[in-house]
Order: sequence, then structure tokens, then C-alpha cells
Amino acid sequence: MSARDAYIAADFGGGSGRVMAGTADADGNIELNQIHRFANRQVKLGRHVYWDLPSLFAEMIEGLRMAVAEGYHIRSIGIDSWGVDFGLLDREGELLQLPVCYRDEVSTTGAAEEYFAARSKPDHYAEAGIQIMDINSLYRLARLAKRSELMDAAGAVLFFPDLMSYFLTGNINVEYTIATTSELIDARTRDWNYRVIDSAGLPRRLFGPIVEPGTIRGWLTEEIRRHIGVDYEIPVVAVASHDTASAAAVCPSFDEGATAFLSSGTWSLLGVTIDEPILTEQARMEGFTNEGATDHRITFLQNITGLWILQNLVADWEHAGIPADYPTLIAQAEASTYKDTVDVDSPRLARSGINMEAEIRRLLSEQGAPAPDGEGDIVRCVLLSLARRYARAIKGLDAILPRPVERLRIIGGGSKNNLLNKLTAQSTGLNVEAGPAEATALGNIKMQIQALKP
Repeated sequence: MSARDAYIAADFGGGSGRVMAGTADADGNIELNQIHRFANRQVKLGRHVYWDLPSLFAEMIEGLRMAVAEGYHIRSIGIDSWGVDFGLLDREGELLQLPVCYRDEVSTTGAAEEYFAARSKPDHYAEAGIQIMDINSLYRLARLAKRSELMDAAGAVLFFPDLMSYFLTGNINVEYTIATTSELIDARTRDWNYRVIDSAGLPRRLFGPIVEPGTIRGWLTEEIRRHIGVDYEIPVVAVASHDTASAAAVCPSFDEGATAFLSSGTWSLLGVTIDEPILTEQARMEGFTNEGATDHRITFLQNITGLWILQNLVADWEHAGIPADYPTLIAQAEASTYKDTVDVDSPRLARSGINMEAEIRRLLSEQGAPAPDGEGDIVRCVLLSLARRYARAIKGLDAILPRPVERLRIIGGGSKNNLLNKLTAQSTGLNVEAGPAEATALGNIKMQIQALKP
């Protein structure tokens, strides 16, 4: 079998991971081929909920081996994932702590208010520019800082894609876009905010060199090359390793037709790509965040609970033996006339391990809304709730940006939900365009190609 040059995207989501091969033609068009898809699950150990990092790493390696077996010559590898979650290495570079899941209530509940008990939120936002949420790395690390034995042993904090890169290459570094999700970056200097790091009681040595998207972070170790069956060197490229930043890289910036993007998946990330952060008090009060993007730009967005709600409903119904395939549910929702909504950002809907339908029914009952009649009403309620929440985010953007948003590009897996797209267009009054569904993998591979250009 003749080898075909390919760039490999290892794309980790909250429910599954994928290894994708991207090939580019002479005109720069990228063709994607899914090599390996695998489950990602949260594991409860003792008091905490962890990500199964060893299993996910093994699945990524298996995907690389499969790509070689299919006849691909791997030009480079790029890794992206969700934000905020991190692991600790000890001073010898050994894994000291698995990444705790951001849905772990023990490590997150009340963490932000605990941190701000004696600090100013407006002053902090003027430096960090990040939406204050309990799940953010800063607050969870501030709690860990109180464990002196852990801090004494720790040698480095690495976010999820950084951990994967480290175990591929042996090099410790932190990619810029994923670092911005931590709330530990100064939004203006785009470097570690050591004032905040010091105030949180964290040793500065934990925060290693930051690499920009489009640079080589290291090379695949000889052991891994032997395992996947190659005898040539393979670079690991720092893509925009926060999946939202990779997805946004294939969308127009706000300057191009006043366009906003909505990355629709487990989370909904709605915002615009701009040149400089917006660090005003109005932006803070509206709940906007300034995260790193490609080309030294900023994604100015809101983090909104997304299809996590629907995903949990489907899992619960399947477990109960209720037919719950997506085409049937969407058809039932289209036929439904249910009009009431819930607050999709309610903490009660964010927890893992809950009965999602029961929680939605309780919220509706507390509002005095009529009880939904069957799965179709429940699904329509969820999708309509999301669409109206998106409209509120657009209204917030319009109040802050120099001109109103005129069109919305929906990307990611949720872009294939035509009913949600329709409800979003109706609720926002915007021209809504859908796709690509594989925006994150495309953005990942696009950055690898850019990095390896002569």
C-alpha cells in the first residue's frame, strides 16, 4: 500500500474522542477521514470524578497505529480538547494527579466565591477577562494550594491537551489557547498572570513555557514510534488546543460581515473572533469571556450549557427502554406545540448522575408551567430553551460590540440539528448558517498545515 501524507487530529470531547486523518490537495482543500472513535467517560474514585487519562491516551495511540496501518504517512499530530481541566506532574515528570472532571461537585462547588471572599471581581476581570465559573482552573487550583504536601511534590500543571502532548514527546509546555481557559493568563500580555498565581498560593514553578498555536511542541518518542510502526520522526504541533478555538478558526471573524459563531456540542460557545480583549465592567456583568484564538486573536464569547441536557435525556430514556434515537425524538419535537422553557444554565442541570427529565419537570413545575406530555414536549422545551438563551447572548454582544451581529454560523455536531437551527434563527432574528460539523478537526489540521509550511 502506497503511503499518503496526512495530518492527524486527536480530538477529545466530553463524551467521546476521535483520531482523524486530514489530507490536503494543491488548492488547500482538506479531506477528513475518521480513523478511530472511542468513548470518553468520567470515573468516580473515592470522593472525586476523574477523566480516565490512561485509557484515553491508549486509544489515541491505537488511532495512530491504525492510521499507519491504513497506509498514511503521518506528517504531524495535533491535539485539542475541552478547557479548564488539568493534571499535576511531580518534580520528576511523573503523573501526580489525574485530571479531575469539571463536573466534580466536590472540587468545584463554591470555589469561585471562596476565592473572591477578599478580592475584587471587577479588578480581576480587568486583567483576566474570563467569565467567572466555579469550574475554572484558577479556583480549583487555589483550593489545592492549601494542601501543602501536594504543592511541595508538584512540579508542573498541565491542561488536558498538554498532558497528552507531554506523554507523546516528553516535553513540558502549555499551549496558549487552552491556558486562557484557566483564568491564570493576563488577557493583555497573553502570558501567565503571576500576581494572580501568587495570590492563589501557587508555586510559580508549576507554570511552564507557553507555546503559541502553529509551533512544534516536540517530537514523538522513539518508543511510541516503534509501537505505531513508523521509522521516521513525527512532530507534535501546538494547534489551538482548546477545541472552541480550533473550531472558531474555520469561521469568519466578526469583521467579516458582523458574523458570530456558535460552537454547538456538549457546551454551546457563542461569540465572535476579535483582535483585542474586551475587559469592561459591562462585559463582565454580561458574562462574557476572552479566550485565546489563533493568529494572536481573541474569542469573545459566553459559555452556555449545550446539548449535554439532550445527551443525558437520551441516555436516561435508553436505559429505561424507551426508544430514543435522535431522528425520532427530533420528529416528535417538531410536531410538539410546547412553548415553555427552562434556564439551561441552571446548576441543577449541570450535575452528572441526575435524572435529567425529572429535573426539567421540577423546574417547569416551580415556574407554574404545564407539564410536558411525553418525550417530544421535553425535547422541544430543551431546544427552545437553548434557542432563547442564544438570543440573550446575541443581545449581550449587540450591547457591547461596535455594531450589531448580522449573521450566526453554527458549527460542530449540533449544527446537524435542523430544528435547533430553525428555532435559533427564529429566536435571534438572524441569518443562520450551519456547518461544518467537523469544524474542530478542520481547525486543528489547518493549523498543522500552517505550522509545517516551508
